Amino acid sequence: MGGQASDELWWRDAVIYEIYPRSFADGDGDGVGDLPGVRSRLGYLRELGVDAIWFTPWYLSPMADGGYDVADYRAIDPAFGTLADAEELIAAALAVGIRTIVDIDPNHVSDQHPWFQAALAAAPGSPERARFWFHPGRGPGGVEMPTRWPSMFGGDTWTRTKNADGTPGEWYLHLFSTGQPDLNWSHPDVRREHQDVLRFWFDRGVAGVRIDSAALLVKDPALPEIPAEPGPGEHPNTDRDQLHEIYRGWREIADSYPADHTPGRRVLVGEIWLPDVERFVRYLRPDE
Repeated sequence: MGGQASDELWWRDAVIYEIYPRSFADGDGDGVGDLPGVRSRLGYLRELGVDAIWFTPWYLSPMADGGYDVADYRAIDPAFGTLADAEELIAAALAVGIRTIVDIDPNHVSDQHPWFQAALAAAPGSPERARFWFHPGRGPGGVEMPTRWPSMFGGDTWTRTKNADGTPGEWYLHLFSTGQPDLNWSHPDVRREHQDVLRFWFDRGVAGVRIDSAALLVKDPALPEIPAEPGPGEHPNTDRDQLHEIYRGWREIADSYPADHTPGRRVLVGEIWLPDVERFVRYLRPDE
């Protein structure tokens, strides 16, 4: 890799090409795009002047939200290929001067994720449920949702479960669809798991991570309603101050990888939009 591709801060001027694996290139003729198909087009991408490929989620998923409902971050969805296909693609792309960026959505997982399946099978107050936001309902019999927070997709953000005996149970939080339960980022298992996922993909040569819904991870444990005009840092589920501790930890992991395998610094790209400029720039710390 030469020129711009070998620069330490390569991402500042890089041409980054987004690929939705399902629709980009079909390598086996089954009508669905896949990773071998992408690999067969690397020459074309290099001719376009592409410096890095950003893959939308290619992980094992029910695909209820285009793959952003992840059941296993260490497995490739069979529709796209295998983990070996991903490893070969990352290496082949790097050989022609193209880095790989993977997409991670740390706010939630799929309702088919083993953690959530274990949580549904466990009792209220169990360790399994502590990794998510399970909560009793309000009002007589707990029939009302714990909050009236609006969903990013419209509609409700809480779904009620059933107890083992079939009676109504606790509610669980999902800022997106019912199939995307929110993780509890105050739980050490959640933090460790995502740090391990970062290492898993950095070990395989990826040059960066695009962080979906990056401002939503941390929630106010008191579960207050959203103020009509929340002040800086006052929103109960967006842009909480504790986020920066999480991402500083991610930055340390990214910077622990030397440039002898994948040249240049590993990049973390957050999907963030905030109306408060001063709050927004806190996420832009190129020297940290």
